[in-house]
Amino acid sequence: MLSITQETYDAIVAHAKRDHPDEACGVVAGPEGSDRPERFVPMVNAASSPTFYEFDSTELLRLYRDMDARDEEPVVVYHSHTATEAYPSRTDIGLASEPHAHYVLVSTRDCFDERGGNTGGPVEFRSYRIIDGVVTEEEVTITPTEKSTP
Repeated sequence: MLSITQETYDAIVAHAKRDHPDEACGVVAGPEGSDRPERFVPMVNAASSPTFYEFDSTELLRLYRDMDARDEEPVVVYHSHTATEAYPSRTDIGLASEPHAHYVLVSTRDCFDERGGNTGGPVEFRSYRIIDGVVTEEEVTITPTEKSTP
């Protein structure tokens, strides 16, 4: 099961909507071994494509060095589908290289009309574990964002 804060959920959805009609992608990092997605890191889709995403290699290397320095790992790897359901494609499955990560897909297909106008429709937000090419959907629990006190 993926447990994610409302703030992080909202940030992922906003990124997917902002990048539409291209696919959005990013990572939510967290402390190693914790399974707690804490630090939202939107990335650039180097492919600039409505049907494919690719992390920019320089940006990805920088992110992994930063996570290593912070003792973090990618807890969530996310991207959007702009015209299809939120289910991993064969390409997505082939690219899934983090066996401990939750792979989140957000479909924005019902949010926009054929001219790109925002219809206000819902997004589809789903999470999967992808290990050795086997896709297993998991429940997503959205928790209230804790407010920090001064």
